[in-house]
Amino acid sequence: MIDPTAVAVPIMHDEIRLTEKAVAQVRRLMAQENIPETHGLRVSVKGGGCSGLSYVLGFDADPKETDKVMEMYGMRVFLDPKSLFHISGTVLDFSDGLNGKGFIFQNPKAARTCGCGSSFGV
Repeated sequence: MIDPTAVAVPIMHDEIRLTEKAVAQVRRLMAQENIPETHGLRVSVKGGGCSGLSYVLGFDADPKETDKVMEMYGMRVFLDPKSLFHISGTVLDFSDGLNGKGFIFQNPKAARTCGCGSSFGV
């Protein structure tokens, strides 16, 4: 379930938002994989998946020249312009409840999503 307080914060048209739970899980993953805290989280999309586009999360040491760089709860987030076009306004949360464990993308631009929530179409 999405944290209702996370959605209450206004999201700019060229941004995404990560909840505290999502950032905490990203930090856990970074620690497990020995990724330096100075690295940033790259949130992007690629073609594919059952709905047309798939969400991709990864880590980069530095942003690319054309990236939008944001900071949330002390973590840098990198977004390339093409991906930002498809996911602006998205809230990224993390759930570890009875209905499953994983990152949840609440994308207002997604016209359709797959059952697993990892792909979408616009």
